[in-house]
Amino acid sequence: MELGVCYYPEHWPEQRWAEDARLMRETGLTRVRIGEFAWSRIEPEPGQFDWGWLDRAVDTLHAAGLGIIMGTPTATPPKWVVDRMPDMVALDRDGRPRGFGSRRHYCFSHAGYRAEAVRITRAVAERYGRHPGVVAWQTDNEYGCHDTVQSFSPAARDAFRQWLAARYGTVAALNAAWGNVFWSMEYRSFDAIELPNLTVTEANPAHWLAFRRFSSDQVIACNRAQVEVLRELSPGRDVTHNAMGFYTGYDHHDLAADLDVLGWDSYPLGFLEMFRFSDADKVRFARSGHPDIAAFHHDLYRGRAKSGRWSVLEQQPGPVNWARHNPAPLPGMVRLWTLEAMAHGAELVSYFRWRQFPQAQEQMHAGLLRPDATPAPALAEARAAADDIAALGEVGESVKQAALVFSYPAEWMTQIQPQGAGCSALWAAFHCYSALRRLGINVDVVHPDAPLDGYALVVVPCLPIVSDTLAANLTAFAGQVVIGPRTGSRDEDFAIPPHLAPGKLTELIGGRITLSESWRPGVVATGEGWQAGGWFDHYEGTAEPDMTAYDGRVTCWKHGRVRYAACWPEGSYIDEVIARTAHDAGFAVVPLPDHQRVRTTARYRFTFDYADATVTWEKRT
Repeated sequence: MELGVCYYPEHWPEQRWAEDARLMRETGLTRVRIGEFAWSRIEPEPGQFDWGWLDRAVDTLHAAGLGIIMGTPTATPPKWVVDRMPDMVALDRDGRPRGFGSRRHYCFSHAGYRAEAVRITRAVAERYGRHPGVVAWQTDNEYGCHDTVQSFSPAARDAFRQWLAARYGTVAALNAAWGNVFWSMEYRSFDAIELPNLTVTEANPAHWLAFRRFSSDQVIACNRAQVEVLRELSPGRDVTHNAMGFYTGYDHHDLAADLDVLGWDSYPLGFLEMFRFSDADKVRFARSGHPDIAAFHHDLYRGRAKSGRWSVLEQQPGPVNWARHNPAPLPGMVRLWTLEAMAHGAELVSYFRWRQFPQAQEQMHAGLLRPDATPAPALAEARAAADDIAALGEVGESVKQAALVFSYPAEWMTQIQPQGAGCSALWAAFHCYSALRRLGINVDVVHPDAPLDGYALVVVPCLPIVSDTLAANLTAFAGQVVIGPRTGSRDEDFAIPPHLAPGKLTELIGGRITLSESWRPGVVATGEGWQAGGWFDHYEGTAEPDMTAYDGRVTCWKHGRVRYAACWPEGSYIDEVIARTAHDAGFAVVPLPDHQRVRTTARYRFTFDYADATVTWEKRT
């Protein structure tokens, strides 16, 4: 695994660049990511390029032995681009422009912006595409950050209409698929269809699902246009992008199909603070991050990536600037996070950033160096991680044990129609992942159509749309299976299947779901050592009760090798369901201490302790 760092030569005096490059190499870094926010310095005036400074920066870094990951600068269009095309900015859900003054101020559907993005990508690629120091490219930066995938602009509306026409063929077919006879929502032409915001009450969920699919496709199309330029002008170099944590605004599997390596940006402390963890966990793991945050995303993006190639393009090295509270990592955590990525198969961990910038929006975001260029604590940890990586050598492939099935449309659907507050497919997947990890089981997060060969158990936490491929794969699978609520409950256009949930999986669970309830907090079903809540599916069929509450309600059914979890998969309830399934699959069911996790590869068994930030490993015979 390579180690790298994100660097912004345009932020620092040129006489400092060579010293920075020397210190990077001395620290054990071999990759440096540059250029993704530099459009205004590359092209300060329309059509007038200033390549001199960037030429010298590239040559300096290359001369020091650093491989350069060059970013396309399309996430930060200069003010003159916006002034030329003021309608290129996205409109938010309330119709307000999201204008210049920070970043990501563009609408993916705007044809003029797309042309500008391709033009600047071509200019940079023509200049550096064959430079021996440039080893890879990163497109844009964090697609969707700051909630920017969905735009409600005229450009998005017009493109959406074209997308609908291509998908449905006729407006009559769309009306039938969406059930538009309800509330007289029938359209006479595609040009009559508006975006699903600004309606009196909730819009048709089929309308929203189509818009979510469309918005995702717009991201993929914009990215593909850049990738095509880079393939043409910089052959032989990998192309990557940096995805985000707990973010589902577009389908990363579709994005990864056009990339060589899928990257993501790992900020365990910021994510712990900003996402739906308990207050107790936020206090307990404040300086380490929840033990499953980073690992879940490692396995999620490895499962999205083409040929399984993935990396961490931004690794938190200290306090960030964007969370509600921003503590410093425990001593040793940066090293732990680095080695955990290696154990999960990363090709690269790149720290964000090299040096803390004393101005602008991210001046409180720590780096490997402080603003005065003296070492920050993480610099020594990066050096220690480099030594560990050299000592370990190849760790080998992760051992196949459990597969967890996740899709982005599943999360879109539970956002569009949650039915119960907090009933999210993404978080159902996270809780199932965490339950498996607490038993020391390796987890691969896989696409619904991925092969299931070689696994001992498969978990499908919440998947409203079940493909024919998944149904066939689960039927042929010989191991243990857990099916979660809402799985198979909808078709491609959000309609309930004719014979009710779980649709294509009815034979697999030996019955059907006749009624679904969602429960408010405090309404629970309690059994021996577990408590279930959030959701309750009424089952009718031939399966046997597997978990029954004290009041007689069956919360989990078993039909042969398949369990159906009738309550929301979280907490002690899903721990019990997973433990029973793991036992039947042949695993030793001995929960780890809640601050420890393990990862088993072909050559090593790693143990990560989030209480004292230590990493140990033993060779496997």
